[in-house]
Parts: sequence; structure tokens; C-alpha cells
Amino acid sequence: MIAELGHYALTLALGVALVQAILPMVGATRGDARWMAVAVPTALVQFALLMFAFLALMHAYVTSDFSVLNVVANSHSLKPMLYKISGVWGNHEGSLLLWVAVMALFGALVAIFGRNLPPGLKARTLSIQATITVGFLLFMVLTSNPFERVFPAPLEGRDLNPLLQDPGLAFHPPMLYIGYVGLSIVFSFACAALIEGKVDAAWARWVRPWTLLAWSFLTGGIALGSWWAYYELGWGGFWFWDPVENASFMPWLVATAMLHSAIVVEKRDTLKSWTILLAIIGFSLSLIGTFLVRSGVLTSVHAFASDPERGVFILMLLAVSIGGSFALYAWRAPSLSGGGLFRPISREGALVLNNLLLTTAAATVLLGTLYPLFLELLTNDKISVGPPFFNATFVPIMIPLFVALGVGPFLPWKRADLTPVLRLLITAFVFAVAVTVLAGIVIWGQQAYALLGIAVSAWLVGSVVTEIYRKIRPTRSIGFGQAFGRLLNLPRAAWGMSAAHFGIAIVVAGATGASLLTTERIEAVRIGETVEVAQFDFTLTSVTQVPGPNYMATRGEFTITPRDSGTDQSYILEAENRQFLSNGQVTTEAAIRSFSWYDLYAVLGEPAGQGRYTVRLYFKPLVPWMWAGTIFMVIGGFLSLSDRRLRVGAPKRSAAAPNATPPNAPSPSAHPAE
Repeated sequence: MIAELGHYALTLALGVALVQAILPMVGATRGDARWMAVAVPTALVQFALLMFAFLALMHAYVTSDFSVLNVVANSHSLKPMLYKISGVWGNHEGSLLLWVAVMALFGALVAIFGRNLPPGLKARTLSIQATITVGFLLFMVLTSNPFERVFPAPLEGRDLNPLLQDPGLAFHPPMLYIGYVGLSIVFSFACAALIEGKVDAAWARWVRPWTLLAWSFLTGGIALGSWWAYYELGWGGFWFWDPVENASFMPWLVATAMLHSAIVVEKRDTLKSWTILLAIIGFSLSLIGTFLVRSGVLTSVHAFASDPERGVFILMLLAVSIGGSFALYAWRAPSLSGGGLFRPISREGALVLNNLLLTTAAATVLLGTLYPLFLELLTNDKISVGPPFFNATFVPIMIPLFVALGVGPFLPWKRADLTPVLRLLITAFVFAVAVTVLAGIVIWGQQAYALLGIAVSAWLVGSVVTEIYRKIRPTRSIGFGQAFGRLLNLPRAAWGMSAAHFGIAIVVAGATGASLLTTERIEAVRIGETVEVAQFDFTLTSVTQVPGPNYMATRGEFTITPRDSGTDQSYILEAENRQFLSNGQVTTEAAIRSFSWYDLYAVLGEPAGQGRYTVRLYFKPLVPWMWAGTIFMVIGGFLSLSDRRLRVGAPKRSAAAPNATPPNAPSPSAHPAE
């Protein structure tokens, strides 16, 4: 019965979304306040209905209701409760339901927190958001019903993909969806502005917090996915440039560019058309990622579906959404003329360079992702575009971006003189050189390219510290006590920017260590044998069979002892191979011991005969820094979002009566509060 109620709520949400898509848009065109006001209650009702449907599907998973086909295909009664819940979104139909629920969530948030938005802009934004939701709800109702029944109901389900039965994958999809589905509301704001023909500083102030919210969750979601790949797949890496990995990374690059271009719109009233275009491209790339995951055009551990008919439906949805938005842009963008002029060497110029490099990087990733698909479609030839291509094209684009990232915050608006700016950055430059020299001594004889990554990381750290010091530096008239007070009173947006840039620096260092400084040994060893890896001895001490809740595990215990340390300290790592009872699939669970500067990493492979086991052993410098740097980036995003100027993006309501406003006072919506 609950499944039927969930299906009914899903269908009813489609009807509510149709009303929300049509009436507020018509009302905004006609200037009818009553029709525009329909947008708020319909957005809230639509979200409530979709959340009810989502919880109804979750109830079916939690209770192991095997009369629901989706539960049969993706669950099992022996699964731990966490994975029963995460199984809701670990499949095509359930993940689509999560997708539309997140879209409705952002619509509801705009309805609740957008009280200061102009009625026309608010109505059009919520109408466009609902229009996109209508497309996905039609897709679900017609081709991907998550509540479809099966009769007779089997006694047991076929279980969730064992690779997805992991804490990292339990939380990765929701965070990722809030990220790149959240870009839908930015897309809706952009299309609404195009229809109105008005993009100004107030619009940039309104749209920036939504971009920042989506960016923060997308950053966390991508990091969780990388972390899962690092410890779950057992190959020692964290990023393989898989097409589905790229599908989330490309919107992140474009969203990062848009965050910076919106600043120029707000501060200097220029780059309007470009910012609108970035908003459209960002969500368009999210839709392309949806097509890749669900169309069957690629095979990936991340893919949800392989049904070409569903792929055709999504392709039609893409054509309408992306084609329609670009047609609207082509029609209305010429009227969005910017007023602010600036010289190339200025804060605006630095942000334009930032945008140019980020969008070029996104285009490079898009080319490498789609080229094999187009080639196979045209010639039936299959090729693979992997890490060598992306490392050779993407990395050279990002290095000048990181260098410019250290200079940009020091440049004034409109025009700048580089000489005093570079003088301010001498300390950061000296720090980068010193760190690079020290690193060269430590890693002498290893990858020389690693020094470039370490130099860039040190440069960014030095520039962030210099920027903070510049804002609070003591002088003759301002002592250290007052300077410390200034430090504590810096706006949260300033702290957020510094934390995010510092996090990027730490991520660069971690990725450099993981990619270029790793020591790897693959050996076939007997119990009791020792393998030397860097400055550590790895000894396989035992191999035992261990039962799990829904699997049997072969557990290998490694004792790791530092060589030449002068101590008897040792570490125990336990790696597993798990064979799941429901389907016989085998997964690898790497054993990892993290320290501040490095990871020790061990994987137990298959038996190699004669009592030997294949093992993969790694010493991975700086890898923990990647995860720490990402945490700084996410914290930076939320710190900025907590600053009222970015969180609200509109003037604070006055306690005075509305009629108390002086007759010549400027419109509040035209001048958001700083």
C-alpha cells in the first residue's frame, strides 16, 4: 500500500509541477501578481510530494519489500541497514527519484528564502525549475517507475552491487546530486534573467549564494567519490578520468568559473552575458553526465542503466533543455551590455583569465570524454582516452591558473600596477623557492615533475598567508593587539575565500605526492615473507577466513616495521577480499594506515599457488593532504555562505513600516546590502 501511495505522490507531483511551470510564467508575462504568487505554494507542495515518494521507496528498502521490483533488483535481506538505505539511490530509478527531489528542494528553498526577490524574477525562476522537473518526472512515470510491482514476489532480492556497499558510496551520491543538480536553480535564474532582459549587480548577488551552495556540495561529493575509489577498488589511485568521474568534474570547473565571474558582475557591472552563459553551460554539463550514466553508451562501475530506449528519452530531454536555453541566450544575450571598463592587468582581468583557463580545462575534459563515443558512433572503431591524454592536456592548463590565483587577490579593480603587487608577493615567492629546494633534497632521484606541483602548492600557501597579513598587518599606529582584533573581525566571506584557496594548495600537494612520488611493489609472497617498500618492511603474517554480515572475507594481516628508525614500533594492517553470498561477486578492501605525511597501503590479491598470495604494497606520500585540502575547500564554501552578504543576497528588511521609506530612497532590490 505504501508503494502505491508513493507512486500516487509521484504522479501528483507531476501535475503540481505542470501548474508551477505554466501559471507563474504566464502571470509574470501579464504582470498578474496572483498568478505569480502560485509559484511559492506549488514549489512547496511539489517538494513535499516528492519527499513522500522518496521516503515511500526507502520504506520498501528498509522493510525488504520484495514485491517492489526495484527492491528485488537492488537489495537483499542480509544487507546491513546502512546499505539498505543507500540502495534507494544506488540504482537507476531510485537515483532519478533523488534527482527530482533535489530539484524540488532547491525550488522550495528559493520559495522560502527568496522573499526579497523581485516577484517577476522569482516567478520565472521557479517556473523554469518546474519545467525541468516536469521532463524528468515524465521520464520516470513513462519509463522508470521505481514503484513497479512484481508478482509473485520472490523470497529474496538480488542484492546491491557489492562495490556500492561502502560508507563512502552511501553518502557520495546525495552530496554529488545536491551539487550538480543544485546547479539547476542557477540555470533557472539565468534563463529567467534572459527572459526579463535584465542582469545587474542585484541579480549577481542573488544567484551567487546558490552557486556557492551547489559548488560546496559538489566539491565534497567529488572528494568522497575519489576517497571511495582510493580505498575500495584496491588499485592505489584516486582518479582515473573515468567518463562518469568527468561528468561531475566538468560542472565543478564551470561552477568555479561562474563564482568568480559573478563577482565581476556584482562589483563592476560587466561580464553579464558571459556569466549567464556559464550558468547555462554548468547545468548542461550536468545533464550530459545524466545521459552518460543512464543511456548505455558507456560501461562504468558508476553507471546506473544500459537501456538505449531510456537513453533516447534523455537525449530528447537534453535537446529541449540545452537547445532551448542556448536559443534563448542567442536571442536575448546581445541586449545584456556591460558598463564597466577595465584594463587587462586588474582584478577583472585576473578573473577573466581565471574563467578562460577553467572553461578551457572543462572543454578539454569534455573533448576527451566524448571523442571516443563520437568516433565509435561514426566509424564503429573503439578507442580509449585515459590518464595520459588528460595529464598531458589538463595539467598544463591548470598550472598558470594556480600561479595567477596567487596574484589575483592583490590586484585592484579597473587598473593595476604590477610592480607594487609583485613586491607584496616577494615573501610568498621566497617561501615557494625554499620549500621547493627542500623538497628537491628530500625526493632527490625521483620524479622531477613533482617539484613543479610542490612549488605551485607552496606559492599558493604563501600568497594566502600574505593576503591575510596584508589585511591586518600591524603599523606604528596599529599594534599587534589591534591587528589580531582585525584578524578576528575579518568578514566570513574573506575567511572562506582564503580557506578555499588554501585547500586548493593542499590538494595540489597531495595529488602531486599520490601521482608522482608513490612507491609500489607487486609481489607473490608466502605467509611470513617480507617485502621492502620505501623505508618500511611489509610482512604478511597471516591469512584467515572471516564471516561478514552478508559475505565471507579472506583477511590478510600485514605487519609493517619502519627500517632504520631506531625503534621497535610496528603497525598492523588488515586487507580483505570479500565474496558476497547473494551473487558470488568479489570486492577488494584495501588496508590503509594514514599519517600526517603519508599513507601505508596494502592489498591482498588472489592466491598465486604454492602457498603464495599476490599482494600490492604502497608507500604514498602526502595523500592525506588531498582529503584535508578538500575539507578546507568545503569549509571555505560554507564560511562564505554564512556571511549574510552572500547567504541572503538582498537587503535586510527594515523594522520600519513599508510606508516609512523616503520618497526619493533607492529601490532596495537595486542596492543589496553589503
